[in-house]
Amino acid sequence: QVRLVESGGGLVQAGESLRLSCVASGRIFSINTMGWYRQAPGKQRELVATITSSRSTDFADSVKGRFTISRDNAKNTVYLQMTSLKPEDTAVYYCNAAPVVLAGGGYLTNVWGQGTQVTVSS
Repeated sequence: QVRLVESGGGLVQAGESLRLSCVASGRIFSINTMGWYRQAPGKQRELVATITSSRSTDFADSVKGRFTISRDNAKNTVYLQMTSLKPEDTAVYYCNAAPVVLAGGGYLTNVWGQGTQVTVSS
């Protein structure tokens, strides 16, 4: 019913920047919170940043001052601008939408994308 597709990952050197995008498609009426999470090998998935429909944001301490999050509600798209990347930012980055109110009624509590790999070399 609802699909999230991430793009923009890749391999960069420490200090460089990347911009991730995530587009939500399907029977969407509205999305409350969109965000990014990441999971490094051998570690649990962790919050990176979230943004509500009113553009209230929240960031993990480890990325504050380096990452920014934005969204285009009309396009159901969320962006993550990552600057001053560090090797410890290496992970699979997942887009999340929660909850998703469906056109025609009903809602989905939590929707995840497939993930996009970000690798930062030292």
